[in-house]
Amino acid sequence: METPLTKETLETPLAALHRSAGAKMGMWFGCALPDYFGDAAAEYRNARETVALIDKNYRAYLSFTGPDRVRYLNAILTNNIKDLRAGHGIVSLLLNPQGHILAEIETYAFADRLLCVSYAMIRERLIEALDKYIIMDDVTLTDETARYRTLALEGPKAAALVQEVSGADVTKYEELSSHRGAVSSIPCLIVKRSPGGVPGAEFVAESEKLAELWQVLSDAARWHGGGPMGYTALSALRLAQGARARRGLATISARSRFRTRRDCRTATSATRRAAIRGRKLSSECARAGR
Repeated sequence: METPLTKETLETPLAALHRSAGAKMGMWFGCALPDYFGDAAAEYRNARETVALIDKNYRAYLSFTGPDRVRYLNAILTNNIKDLRAGHGIVSLLLNPQGHILAEIETYAFADRLLCVSYAMIRERLIEALDKYIIMDDVTLTDETARYRTLALEGPKAAALVQEVSGADVTKYEELSSHRGAVSSIPCLIVKRSPGGVPGAEFVAESEKLAELWQVLSDAARWHGGGPMGYTALSALRLAQGARARRGLATISARSRFRTRRDCRTATSATRRAAIRGRKLSSECARAGR
């Protein structure tokens, strides 16, 4: 299939705009994206205390159309695509026949298509892997990476700002649900995302509207005491969010230590019985096959 993007170093379409604003660029997810916009510590505080705007243009967008699109993706991805309702999304893995992970893929359902989102740095290999399994299925795979771009708002004031600029109340939406809307007359697909459990949103727009959308969201974020955030601060933020999640798991683990030895013996016995039943079933199947 035709792949219009070159194999040269990937770069956000906003690179020139970022550099003119004083941003230092770096490589993130195989793409040139902002390290910081002058003060990574201040950007981190914005994300923790107010709102941060993030350039997420390291992605590949692949569209699947045709009557067999749901059956096809449900067969090759690890999550349940057949029950995915229009306007909702789900995260899956693409595995090779040996069970090794080839890609993490977000799939969004629409009335006429499925949109898969992954990383642009593996785009060509991903297209090759996905395309080769379309044999008897009536499915058309279209590379729309050059068409779509994404910006995100995160932080405690993000939900309020999303509603202010688009009218969409993401606090009432399900995670990874998508809703058509507009920001200052710019058509967008608004996707709810809640990193660290804090409601925010991604704005997916046509490429030619990206710079205008960035300017509108940047001005709005600064009005609320926030602003653009580079990936140095974002990386630190994700580490902090992961640490909080691990502390929560540690609390659950500590509570589980109060289980009695009898509970542990019961669980172990049940596991052994299940294993024995599994071996018996395998033997019966083998005998039946002979």
